[in-house]
Amino acid sequence: MRPLHIIYEDESLVAINKPSGLLVHRTKIAAEETEFALQILRDQIGSWVSPIHRLDRPTSGVLLFSKNPELMPSLKQQFEERKAEKVYWAICRGIPAQKYGKIDYALTSEYSNNRQEALSNYKVISECEIPFDTTGRYPTSRYSLIEVKPETGRTHQIRKHLAHLRHYIIGDKKHGDNKQNHFFEQQFGLKHLLLHSKSLSITHPISGNQILFTADPPVHFVKITTDLSLSLPKDASQKLA
Repeated sequence: MRPLHIIYEDESLVAINKPSGLLVHRTKIAAEETEFALQILRDQIGSWVSPIHRLDRPTSGVLLFSKNPELMPSLKQQFEERKAEKVYWAICRGIPAQKYGKIDYALTSEYSNNRQEALSNYKVISECEIPFDTTGRYPTSRYSLIEVKPETGRTHQIRKHLAHLRHYIIGDKKHGDNKQNHFFEQQFGLKHLLLHSKSLSITHPISGNQILFTADPPVHFVKITTDLSLSLPKDASQKLA
């Protein structure tokens, strides 16, 4: 495994740009796996680390760790109280009729049968139409690059919310559209989920300053935007504590 791309580090925090396909830590669901971001990062920097939030295995992007166990409660509290702002990019089937809005759709917990409040804000960044019939009904197919800011942090929330709108994320094998996934694999060689954690903003637990972590999208994500002629926004500058 190559060293992880560290996008920020100080005496308290370390943030990485997690590659798609890498688990954050050990789990019974994927007992056969031997590589995890937690262990790789710990060995790479020679320090105790623990993830402050979750990131799905196929999702790439900003993943934040604490280097001090005493800071974990206050850091996690920011996420629980919705003070941490997360921004994701997703490439989806179709173009939403509303170019921006809020998805207010409760989701069933994957650990129980309880319905949980789930809120996501979205806006369309770019859209395109290509001369391929991927559904067997129309001579062309349309896609969009969507920015999503989740207010809550439910498991697979963005994937489920966009599926609820029937704007499935390309490459999503669990909640997506298999016809679209097959088309992108055959036409463009895509084998990844096109969901990227672009940025995360929190209050630094020591300095009290607002800090913004940003992560460039991976090569496969950029390639598809080029193939589809979707326009990526200019990167925001990273603010350090």
